[in-house]
Amino acid sequence: MTERENLPPKSCFSMTGYAQARTHSSGGAADGWALRVSIKSVNHRFLDLKLQLPEGFDAFEVDIRKIVRERIVRGHVHLIVNFEAQSAAGVQLNQPLVEAYLQAAEDLRQKTKAATGMDVVGLLRLPGVIRGAGPALPEDQAGREKLWQVLSTCLQEALTTLDGMRRSEGAHLVENLRQRIATIGEHCAQVRGLSESLRPAFARRLDARLKEVLGGSGIDPARLAQEAAVLAERSDISEELERLQSHLRQFTALLDGGGEVGKKLDFLLQEMQREANTMLSKTPGVETEALAITGIALETKSEIEKLREQVQNIE
Repeated sequence: MTERENLPPKSCFSMTGYAQARTHSSGGAADGWALRVSIKSVNHRFLDLKLQLPEGFDAFEVDIRKIVRERIVRGHVHLIVNFEAQSAAGVQLNQPLVEAYLQAAEDLRQKTKAATGMDVVGLLRLPGVIRGAGPALPEDQAGREKLWQVLSTCLQEALTTLDGMRRSEGAHLVENLRQRIATIGEHCAQVRGLSESLRPAFARRLDARLKEVLGGSGIDPARLAQEAAVLAERSDISEELERLQSHLRQFTALLDGGGEVGKKLDFLLQEMQREANTMLSKTPGVETEALAITGIALETKSEIEKLREQVQNIE
């Protein structure tokens, strides 16, 4: 069972986090080494894993990627492994290369008859002149397996720390999402109450318009009621409200369940945005109730957009 499977099932993870783990050899300072694993993650649609490994660690790349994939599902992840000597004498001069550079410079000077002196600082800046005295990698299979055990343990420690940070950030995100979902639920209740009073408003508007067209002539009340009913039917948003509230319940259920829910939440928000747009298109007019519904629907769209921005960072 992986570390992720041991976590509480209702945990939601943010894709943003940073962690670091260190270890060192038990040998003396003269030939000892220090190992550090650093991991940084940000949001991404899929898992995009970038590795930065020391020279000689390429043999561990496949296993490192496997461990990370078991712990992280989505996100842009940058993992850096540092392997350094613990001794103070960490810099060496590549003497053969220095002599080769000097000989090449002398040959060029003789050919061009240029009178130039040696620039020691410039010489030290040439590629390969200064090299780090890094710890030697074990050459035998047993030594490499021991190094991998140390590296994998350090990697797991860093991933566990990263999970803790991402889980904590995810908890804050979920709390904010719940507040915004509750706000949208209140909007739905307000719109439902306003929509029930639209039918008489449609009748009043029709009555005024028909009187204007007919020059004040009498209007058949039955005909007026029929036309008002047709107009109200065209502007009925009860189905949109039902679907929107259903999406809200599904959204809350996904948050309660936790896990890898980011893509599902984003899909639900797309559907919620569609219902809000339909409500806007179905409630034209200048009646007080219709204008109020338009205002609430615009606020709902704004809340949904904010939700979508935050959901992009949930795994």
